[in-house]
Amino acid sequence: MGGITIKIPKPYPKQIEFYKAKTRYIAYGGARGGGKSHAARTKTVLLALRYPGLQILLLRRTLPELRENHTIPLLRMLSGVARYKEQSKEFVFENGSRIVLGYCAAERDVLQYQGQAYDVIFMEEATQFTEFQFQALTECNRSSGLCREAFSPRMYFTCNPGGVGHEWVKRLFITRDYRRSERAEDYTFIPAKVYDNDFLMKNSPDYVRTLENLPEKRRKAMLDGDWDIFDGQYFSEFNRDIHVMEPFPIPADWRRYFAMDYGLDMLAGYWIAVDHQGRAYVYRELYEGRDNERGKNGAGHIIRDAAARIRELTPQGEKIYQYIAPPDLWNRRQDSGKSAAELFAEHGVNLVKADNDRVQGWLNLHEWLAPDTDERGNPCAGLRIFANCVNLIRTLPALQFDDKDPNDCADEPHEITHAPDAIRYFVAGRPAPGRRPKPEKHYNFSWEKPKKNATGRGDKVKVV
Repeated sequence: MGGITIKIPKPYPKQIEFYKAKTRYIAYGGARGGGKSHAARTKTVLLALRYPGLQILLLRRTLPELRENHTIPLLRMLSGVARYKEQSKEFVFENGSRIVLGYCAAERDVLQYQGQAYDVIFMEEATQFTEFQFQALTECNRSSGLCREAFSPRMYFTCNPGGVGHEWVKRLFITRDYRRSERAEDYTFIPAKVYDNDFLMKNSPDYVRTLENLPEKRRKAMLDGDWDIFDGQYFSEFNRDIHVMEPFPIPADWRRYFAMDYGLDMLAGYWIAVDHQGRAYVYRELYEGRDNERGKNGAGHIIRDAAARIRELTPQGEKIYQYIAPPDLWNRRQDSGKSAAELFAEHGVNLVKADNDRVQGWLNLHEWLAPDTDERGNPCAGLRIFANCVNLIRTLPALQFDDKDPNDCADEPHEITHAPDAIRYFVAGRPAPGRRPKPEKHYNFSWEKPKKNATGRGDKVKVV
């Protein structure tokens, strides 16, 4: 390349970690100002120069973002090093490597990459992509056959909390809740904050102060990289310190309920106990379906099997006051002429129909989640969740506002709606606390002997 030198600023420690990581999936970020875009852009160039013939795809969600964050900086950086083709939006290196720039503004735009093979794929601001787009891109991340050295395909991600892809990024890299086909050792997360970015700290102190002065919820996400709090979050009151607790034995006189959202894609069922003050405790979880490859052959539970799982997870002798389910389970099925509720009843689970008013149901749930204090002055809420109910804890804070109705929450990504829907059905049923057991009557018999010369008719009996 004629001895042309590319000037790359000295990386700081977190960027060096990112450059050196070699697992199958590598994510970098968590907060604003961590130097994510620069690191991603630089890594594409380093890989293209190091491995002749390497095929790289660098993606942003929209074309303007792609142009401002990568096309223009790469044109400056690679002047005289790689040739840019405007029509195909790619940089071609003399050693045969390519950096292809792309975007996926609409859900189906990702399908344009079907059948293509890229040794490396970068998803910049990954939480702006849906899980469907991510999964479609993994099919393209395979050996191109053009790289002239041994190279294992991999994907890189930069990310902040929030956005339509918040949940799948959080699941893979933060909570590390892996499905059967996923291996923990394939995933690396490198957290970075603005304080790690020496250049910004020295040259843009105003930007740092801007982040520090954001409203609390947004500040926690953008400055601290808090994945439980993000802009657009529907249940912003959710707080793990208040709403999540370690399991304890449920007293026998607390009233117990079961609430579920059912479909082949997911059977989300929850056992919930209500104490004498009317506070609810979600103490057991059933979360199995096609979405997490559970059920028969990973295809979810048909009604017979769903009922069997509910009975199996309910210990013998545990009395459930009501089994609550959505109204659509009472619709007649064309194949049998029976409703799903009837079929559940035939298999030992008698359902009670819940109110399905979404907006009112979510407003009710806001009330149940509102922070409060108990009789001893300790923080609490009307609804608390045992730590073993991991999917409810994962999905409830991930719900976002509906763009069209500010009183409703979005129904996408669909996978995260099942568990919250089940809890919505529970609170819509206006669950009542169990009755305190009445104290047993105790009889104390005392006998009085008649006094001497008394004319009484015998001993007196006092009943107390």
